[in-house]
Amino acid sequence: MSRGAALRRLAAYEARWLVSLGWWVARRRIGVAPGERALKYAGAQAAFVYGLAFVCVVESVGVSVLLADRPVAHTVMLVLDVYTVLVVLGLQAAAVTRPHVLGAETLWLRAGARRDIRIPLELIASVRHDLRFVREPAKDGSEVVELVVGDQTSVTVELSEPVVAVGLLGRRETVRTVRFHADDPRAAVTALRARLAAVHAGTGEGTGPGPGSGSGGSSAPGTGDGAAPERGGAAVRQG
Repeated sequence: MSRGAALRRLAAYEARWLVSLGWWVARRRIGVAPGERALKYAGAQAAFVYGLAFVCVVESVGVSVLLADRPVAHTVMLVLDVYTVLVVLGLQAAAVTRPHVLGAETLWLRAGARRDIRIPLELIASVRHDLRFVREPAKDGSEVVELVVGDQTSVTVELSEPVVAVGLLGRRETVRTVRFHADDPRAAVTALRARLAAVHAGTGEGTGPGPGSGSGGSSAPGTGDGAAPERGGAAVRQG
C-alpha cells in the first residue's frame, strides 16, 4: 500500500473516533438499525481507559504548573495533553457507540473505530462461548482474527468458507476463525445460534450453507479498500 493510501486510512480512523465522541455524549449508537441486536463489548476495557484518562489529566495539570512561566511551551504542551486525553476517551467512545451488530443476515463485528468484519450468517459453521486471555496476537497465516478487548476474547466463530478481512492500514487476511469479546458472551452466543437456526431453516439447511450460497446469492464474499461504511456494503468489510 502506498504512503498516501495509508495516510488516508489513518485520517479516516481519526475522523471516526472523533465522531464517536459526539455520539457518545448524545448516548447514541452508530450502525444499529431497528430490529438488529447490539452486542456490547466496551465494558472489559472501561476501568483501564478511565484510569488512563485520569492519569493523563493529572499529568496535564502538573505540566501546566511547571511551565506556567513559559507561555509558548505551556500552550504547546496544553494542546498535546488535551489531544491525548481526547484520544484515550475516543477509544472508549468508539467501543461504546460501535458495538457488534447481529442483523437478519449478517454478523458485523467491530473493534471500536479501528476495524470491522462483516460475516454472512450463512457462512457461520459454529459459534461457542470460549474465554481466552490473549497474550500474543495470532500469527500471520493462521487464518484467525482476534478482536481483543481487555486482553481477552470470549466468543469463537468458525466459518464454513474463508472470508477476507482488511486491517486498518489495508493489510488483507484470509479468515476461517474469528474470536471476539462480548460483555455478555453467553447471551451473545444464544442470540447468534437462534439467528443461525432461523437462517438455516429459511434456506432448508441443517448445519451450514449449500453449494453456491453466499451473501446475496454470490459464490464468495467481496472485499474493498476504502474506509468501512457505517451501513450497507458487501458481506465482509474492512478495518
